[in-house]
Amino acid sequence: MAIRIGVQLHPQHCTMDELLKAAKACDQLGVDTLWTWDHFFPLYGEPGAPMETPTSESPKLHGHFEAWTLLTAMACHTKKCEIGLLVGCNSYRNPQLIADMARTVDHISNGRLILGIGSGWFERDYNEYGYEFGTAPGRLKDLGHNLPILKERLSKLNPQPVRNPLPIMIGGGGEKVTLKLVAQHAHLWNGFGPPDVFATKNKILDQHCADVGRDPKEIDRTVMIMRPEELGQLDDFVAAGAQHIIMGVGWPFQLDGVKKMLEWRSAVKVH
Repeated sequence: MAIRIGVQLHPQHCTMDELLKAAKACDQLGVDTLWTWDHFFPLYGEPGAPMETPTSESPKLHGHFEAWTLLTAMACHTKKCEIGLLVGCNSYRNPQLIADMARTVDHISNGRLILGIGSGWFERDYNEYGYEFGTAPGRLKDLGHNLPILKERLSKLNPQPVRNPLPIMIGGGGEKVTLKLVAQHAHLWNGFGPPDVFATKNKILDQHCADVGRDPKEIDRTVMIMRPEELGQLDDFVAAGAQHIIMGVGWPFQLDGVKKMLEWRSAVKVH
């Protein structure tokens, strides 16, 4: 199976027109998956500071767009690529509501949704929107509690998702809890580099799969890359077990790195 290529568009410091234009461009380039993240405030850049190069098309915006609403727009503005949150936050929405939202976006996209979910980590989101931040172990416990509820609601919805079962991605690298939840519930796991770290966690996930009686080949191993130098490590990530490489891209949504990834895949013919 060929290595899959994805893009995560950062929904901050930009206009909606720019985001959707980038989504369309990624789809037309031929990426396999298109993602955004689930936060309420920018993750980088100085709040309130002017853009380095504001343009008439992109005024001095410093805000952020909500994830599931944006994902619906992305579903309507793309045709081929799968779409999802990398990853949605378990804390922000009732798990049964998440299931229904995901099923609905799956129908809007004609069966292209991946349901991404994780335990949450960005404290400002919690504090300013009135959620209890708690502790990392507590948030992971909540995720473990909610995943079976989410899956049960998915099984009861009418109509059912276009894809059944709807693929679930879990993001995170916690070796004792998160990766065990991946082995129990997920169809995709998203981790991070460097390649040696990814390789170690990949092997730990394999062991969790063995412990719960799951075929490890059922879980797509995805890695998120954020830095330009990681483009030179694509072969190393594949050697570490990555089957799906996703590049994060922020405003002004330059896609040169994405094009390089697609060219790399065509040149090396990785299987």
